[in-house]
Amino acid sequence: LDSYFKFVTVCKFFLPFQATATHSNCIIKKEQETCLEKIRRAAALNPLNDSSPGCPGMWDNITCWKPASVGEIVFVKCPALFRFIISEDGWEVDNLGQTHAGDYDLLESTAQSPLGDISRNCTEDGWSEPFPHYYDACGFDENETESDNQDYYYLSVKALYTVGYSTSLVSLTTAMVILCRFRKLHCTRNFIHMNLFVSFILRAISVFIKDGVLYAEQDGNHCFISTVECKAVMVFFHYCVMSNYFWLFIEGLYLFTLLVETFFPERRYFYWYTIIGWGTPTICVTVWAVLRLHFDDTGCWDMNDNTALWWVIKGPVVGSIMINFVLFIGIIVILVQKLQSPDIGGNESSIYL
Repeated sequence: LDSYFKFVTVCKFFLPFQATATHSNCIIKKEQETCLEKIRRAAALNPLNDSSPGCPGMWDNITCWKPASVGEIVFVKCPALFRFIISEDGWEVDNLGQTHAGDYDLLESTAQSPLGDISRNCTEDGWSEPFPHYYDACGFDENETESDNQDYYYLSVKALYTVGYSTSLVSLTTAMVILCRFRKLHCTRNFIHMNLFVSFILRAISVFIKDGVLYAEQDGNHCFISTVECKAVMVFFHYCVMSNYFWLFIEGLYLFTLLVETFFPERRYFYWYTIIGWGTPTICVTVWAVLRLHFDDTGCWDMNDNTALWWVIKGPVVGSIMINFVLFIGIIVILVQKLQSPDIGGNESSIYL
């Protein structure tokens, strides 16, 4: 039993960091809820009484077991969470991706289970121990996940990005004070830089707020948070991240326009840059929040299981990155052409370097 509970602890530790967009223990909590609901439905359809003894359905902290009569053997597939833990050990993700907690097959024969299945026998004393053990049936190697520093790796990553965001916040705030203080630095180019700095500052602040709300609880209770405040934090976080990408796009667009057009009204262009940089994320995040509220209003909106809704935010960001890359190539081509132009002398070419 010590090995079994040790295994459960390892699963709960590694799962949150392997699952995309999922935080501490939430997938296991979700699987547990699904299992208990299946058990309630099964108990309502086939209630066990004193005259017909048997084993009640149960959740063993890893997978789900349906109710069974004495003498029956229940087989279940390797739990779905294993696809996050052992996919690097040679297993195909698709082999486990089709099974979830609660997907069990009751086999009344005593034939040996297929490879990758786990069985329990319902006896008069209750459920037997799982056979074979999860370690053996699902290809989980305990030794491969228990290196000396493995337990501290992900905590170190979180501490590292926290220090990084904090350093960025302090340095960018200092830069903003300098740019605002000296009027000689006030120009369209620096105004664009200032908006980019503000987007980075807001992004760092939103990350700290999000971590404070979502990861304040260490026991998994945050998985069931579904308050207006929590959802508002996620909306603010997505807005800040999206604005950051769009102001990076504006930086590239401004530089490209500066090279292509000899004379252009910078103030009028800056007006449209502001609309694109702050307005486009506002529209996209608002549309996403409304759609999420009507079609996928679950949890704290921190997990994006609905791919179609997630593309409302993801699509414009990917588009801005792709356009920025095209602008980058265009800028390089223009600079090379100007440097190679015979009209530009050796001294004048230095202005492009």
